[in-house]
Amino acid sequence: MAVIDQTLIQKLQKLPERRLAEVADFVEFLAAREERAAAAERLGESLAKLDALNLPPLSDEEIAAEIEAARRERAARRA
Repeated sequence: MAVIDQTLIQKLQKLPERRLAEVADFVEFLAAREERAAAAERLGESLAKLDALNLPPLSDEEIAAEIEAARRERAARRA
Protein backbone atom coordinates (compact mmCIF):
# COMPACT_ATOMS: atom_id res chain seq x y z
CA MET A 1 0.00 0.00 0.00
CA ALA A 2 1.24 3.46 -0.86
CA VAL A 3 2.32 5.79 1.91
CA ILE A 4 0.17 8.91 1.99
CA ASP A 5 2.29 12.04 1.88
CA GLN A 6 1.81 14.27 4.93
CA THR A 7 1.39 17.34 2.71
CA LEU A 8 -1.57 15.67 1.01
CA ILE A 9 -3.16 15.03 4.38
CA GLN A 10 -2.61 18.66 5.37
CA LYS A 11 -4.20 19.88 2.15
CA LEU A 12 -7.19 17.59 2.71
CA GLN A 13 -7.61 18.91 6.24
CA LYS A 14 -7.90 22.47 4.87
CA LEU A 15 -10.75 21.61 2.50
CA PRO A 16 -14.36 22.41 3.36
CA GLU A 17 -16.69 19.49 4.06
CA ARG A 18 -18.38 19.60 0.63
CA ARG A 19 -15.01 19.36 -1.12
CA LEU A 20 -14.03 16.41 1.07
CA ALA A 21 -17.14 14.63 -0.16
CA GLU A 22 -16.00 15.27 -3.74
CA VAL A 23 -12.55 13.93 -2.93
CA ALA A 24 -14.07 10.80 -1.38
CA ASP A 25 -16.22 10.25 -4.48
CA PHE A 26 -13.21 10.67 -6.73
CA VAL A 27 -11.13 8.26 -4.68
CA GLU A 28 -13.94 5.68 -4.91
CA PHE A 29 -14.06 6.24 -8.68
CA LEU A 30 -10.31 5.67 -8.98
CA ALA A 31 -10.47 2.52 -6.85
CA ALA A 32 -13.30 1.11 -8.98
CA ARG A 33 -11.35 1.89 -12.14
CA GLU A 34 -8.33 0.02 -10.76
CA GLU A 35 -10.51 -2.97 -9.87
CA ARG A 36 -11.97 -3.04 -13.40
CA ALA A 37 -8.50 -2.80 -14.94
CA ALA A 38 -7.26 -5.70 -12.80
CA ALA A 39 -10.32 -7.77 -13.71
CA ALA A 40 -9.79 -7.03 -17.40
CA GLU A 41 -6.16 -8.12 -17.11
CA ARG A 42 -7.17 -11.37 -15.41
CA LEU A 43 -9.79 -11.97 -18.10
CA GLY A 44 -7.21 -11.41 -20.84
CA GLU A 45 -4.83 -13.86 -19.20
CA SER A 46 -7.60 -16.44 -18.87
CA LEU A 47 -8.61 -16.04 -22.50
CA ALA A 48 -5.00 -16.45 -23.60
CA LYS A 49 -4.71 -19.67 -21.58
CA LEU A 50 -7.98 -20.93 -23.03
CA ASP A 51 -6.86 -20.09 -26.55
CA ALA A 52 -3.58 -21.96 -25.97
CA LEU A 53 -5.57 -25.16 -25.35
CA ASN A 54 -6.62 -25.19 -29.02
CA LEU A 55 -10.03 -26.63 -28.17
CA PRO A 56 -12.63 -26.86 -30.91
CA PRO A 57 -15.39 -24.25 -30.66
CA LEU A 58 -18.61 -25.22 -28.90
CA SER A 59 -21.69 -25.76 -31.02
CA ASP A 60 -24.85 -23.76 -30.39
CA GLU A 61 -26.39 -26.88 -28.85
CA GLU A 62 -23.45 -27.34 -26.46
CA ILE A 63 -23.67 -23.71 -25.41
CA ALA A 64 -27.42 -24.03 -24.80
CA ALA A 65 -26.84 -27.19 -22.75
CA GLU A 66 -24.19 -25.42 -20.60
CA ILE A 67 -26.53 -22.49 -20.00
CA GLU A 68 -29.40 -24.78 -19.04
CA ALA A 69 -27.19 -26.79 -16.67
CA ALA A 70 -26.01 -23.59 -14.97
CA ARG A 71 -29.60 -22.40 -14.61
CA ARG A 72 -30.66 -25.72 -13.07
CA GLU A 73 -27.74 -25.61 -10.64
CA ARG A 74 -28.56 -22.03 -9.61
CA ALA A 75 -32.25 -22.93 -9.14
CA ALA A 76 -31.29 -25.93 -7.01
CA ARG A 77 -29.16 -23.72 -4.75
CA ARG A 78 -32.08 -21.32 -4.25
CA ALA A 79 -34.46 -24.14 -3.34
